[in-house]
Amino acid sequence: MKTLECNLLILGAGPGGYVAAIRAGQLGLDTIIVDGQAPGGTCLNVGCIPSKALIHAADEFEKATHNVGGNILGIKAGKPSLDLGKTIKWKDGIVDRLNKGVAGLLKKNKVKLLVGWGTMTDGKTCVVETKDGPVKVTAKNVILATGSEPVEIPSLPFGDKVICSTEALSLETVPKKLVVIGGGYIGLELGTAYAKMGADVTVVEALDTILSLYDAELTKPVTLSLKKLGVTILLGTKAKGLSQAGEGLVVEMPDGSEQTLAADKILVTVGRRAKTEGFGLEGLDLTMAGRFVAIGDRCQTSMTGVYAIGDLTGEPMLAHRAMAQGEMVAEIIAGENRTFDKVCIPAVCFTDPEIVTAGLSPDEAAALGYETKIGIFPFAANGRAMTMEAEQGFVRVVAREDNHLVLGIQAVGKGVSELSATFALALEMGACLEDIAGTVHAHPTQSEGFQEAALKALGHALHI
Repeated sequence: MKTLECNLLILGAGPGGYVAAIRAGQLGLDTIIVDGQAPGGTCLNVGCIPSKALIHAADEFEKATHNVGGNILGIKAGKPSLDLGKTIKWKDGIVDRLNKGVAGLLKKNKVKLLVGWGTMTDGKTCVVETKDGPVKVTAKNVILATGSEPVEIPSLPFGDKVICSTEALSLETVPKKLVVIGGGYIGLELGTAYAKMGADVTVVEALDTILSLYDAELTKPVTLSLKKLGVTILLGTKAKGLSQAGEGLVVEMPDGSEQTLAADKILVTVGRRAKTEGFGLEGLDLTMAGRFVAIGDRCQTSMTGVYAIGDLTGEPMLAHRAMAQGEMVAEIIAGENRTFDKVCIPAVCFTDPEIVTAGLSPDEAAALGYETKIGIFPFAANGRAMTMEAEQGFVRVVAREDNHLVLGIQAVGKGVSELSATFALALEMGACLEDIAGTVHAHPTQSEGFQEAALKALGHALHI
């Protein structure tokens, strides 16, 4: 067996792993990164990037449909058609370009990429099954960045009609009837996209609300949009399994009765779990936190020289969290003094309209004992939003009542994902309401809603 030695071995080339590798290479660390697929992980290959491409295509198709026969803008167009196979090919082209870009960055920084399935045999050794045979890698330091995988429902194993988000991003035709199990962000992002492309979509959610991680104020505009698209939402409803004839999904309604929902495809999006199997984790002496690998504020595990980052370490399962952790760990291994002490990790839900959260919600702040001042500014009073037909939604600022320190910022509306960096920066810099209110915001932009929300919390909003 061929043997390689290095300073740093990274298992998993997703956002956290490849960023760690690039930074390690920049710092002069002899680094090997291992993955069984193209670099980029779930996010780049079958998650964040391809789903946003599909969402954009769906938005463009809906926009064209909106113009059939004329509209309030005076635009009139003929009936559009959609070649989903061509859309998927375009999406795949974006993924391929990014794959090559990541591979190029790894090469540029003298990182060796081993393509193959890696299995840890101890805390310093990994055996990689490559196309040319097994390769043994020994390292002084190891970063585990294996990511996560979709949760499967035992009564609805993936295959044929039952699909996960990966298959949903590679369909050749739009299903006439799509049933989505799970009313979280993945299910609603993809369900909304397919509804815009013409599918008859039904969402089955066991809880009594969709997007349960968000409060009712933030989810109300999304619910209204789904209803406008014709999406049926069944709350308090449990998925049981395929019908006997296999033509649809059997569900248990809130009253206990059973009903069969006709479906060409059944998309299961009930969550993701840390990928803890198949790479030798059971042979490592690591302290676990439930299903996750337990880490400290330097991403150090219970084994010396072994670090873990990203989804493997728990919530929030977000690519940008993994990236920040990966960069930090590379610098720690290189001798720098770093800890993970972020004030907030912003999260974006790419539904229609989009939702952004950063820091504490009003309920979370209250639960921690804070007396708060809250300012909400609706996009219905924002000139830029009006000109974009994007009046649904608002910006909300949560601050301490005593010193006006901003604790959290949330927004729901068209394109608000691009405000996420502004919100996170304000929190990281320790901004007070007066800092935001006193910052000149360009006009006309949706970002003015942020300033106005701060002004509202201070008691003197100017445009409402």
